Amino acid sequence: MTINKILLTCAAVLASALSHAKPVLIDQVAVIVEDDVIMESQLDQRVETVKLQNRNANLPPDNVLRQQVRDRLVEESIQLQMAQRIGIRISDAQLNEALQRIAAQNKMSLEQFRNAMEAEGVPFASAREQIKNEMITSRLQRIRVGETIQITDKDVDYFLQSEAGKLASAAEYRLGHILVSVPADANASQLQKAELKARALAQRIREGAQFSDVAISSSDGRNALKGGDLGWRKEGQLPGIFATVVPKLKVGEVSDPIRSSSGYHLVAVTDKRGGNSQLITQYKVRHILVGPNELRNKQQAEELITSIYERLQNGEDFAALAKEYSDDPGSGANGGDLGWASPGDMVPEFDRTMQQSEIGHITAPFETQFGWHILQVENTRETDIGEQVQRNQVRQLLYSRRFEEELPIWLRKIRSEAYVDIKERS
Repeated sequence: MTINKILLTCAAVLASALSHAKPVLIDQVAVIVEDDVIMESQLDQRVETVKLQNRNANLPPDNVLRQQVRDRLVEESIQLQMAQRIGIRISDAQLNEALQRIAAQNKMSLEQFRNAMEAEGVPFASAREQIKNEMITSRLQRIRVGETIQITDKDVDYFLQSEAGKLASAAEYRLGHILVSVPADANASQLQKAELKARALAQRIREGAQFSDVAISSSDGRNALKGGDLGWRKEGQLPGIFATVVPKLKVGEVSDPIRSSSGYHLVAVTDKRGGNSQLITQYKVRHILVGPNELRNKQQAEELITSIYERLQNGEDFAALAKEYSDDPGSGANGGDLGWASPGDMVPEFDRTMQQSEIGHITAPFETQFGWHILQVENTRETDIGEQVQRNQVRQLLYSRRFEEELPIWLRKIRSEAYVDIKERS
């Protein structure tokens, strides 16, 4: 028998065997969602992942759980297709950064996080894809739902005036307390002696003694051995005798003696949080920027800024040189003036140099992503941005509340408008 005849015979036998073999189902479509399909294998894998992630919880019966997961995958597919149509993308760099952040939150390196996932039976590639999809859908939701939410100044005002707003925005004080006690039947001489002692203790603290040390050594109060610490108190929870005094004290400041039936009290604000007061240091600053461009390379930019610095050291006018040479068109026309800047307004290198500079000092050239700078801090001031911060926090709170209310409505709407054909039997 020739080789060709042998091959033909084998092929015939194989074809005959296959014709009688029972077909093996590898995978099948579970749901058609618009232009996408969800396969049975995807659904199986997501169900298993949910079980692994919640193995200590009381999960519903398998058929109910499978339906819940299927609904979630349908919802996810609709959103991913919407996101693709409007051009939402998550780059590998963004995804890797998110994974590293999640790993860090779990006090792991990315490699340790990967190993932990694999040890739990969750393929890292699947987890990575799921996180990417969640980032895409989250971005879509912020666009589609977020753009419908408007928080007005009146909304913020109404909240701040409400009982909930007053409670949430009230200042909290951490208090230190010293008591110089007097007998219940104290005479004028004893009262005077106790007051003088309290004034002397306050003076010691103002001259640099630690409040807690003075409290431990000299206070008759119940918290003396704790350094006089009374803990955190909301403004509305302050002891009556301190209610009008504490809000006027700065952090670290001690009161004058306060008289009560038990003696003379000193109270200090050792820390404060909340409220509508938050002081920051702002800097009146000007600069000269020289960067590479079509006419000069990086080395030439560095040489130019160095020569400008030398001319400033020789007494030439900062404003005139800024107008002539600065590549910052906004400030250059104004002699390099950037106005008042707050910490965090500028790029890190500029911000750090600004905060470390003495008033009037012209810094040596330093480099940022924009090029080479020379800056001068002309003045500083303390500015209370507490009200602005508080209003921004309330605005974000109200936005988050509204978002949580609107999101389920939007999800139901896009689900009802999508073509969904469920193939698998429940």
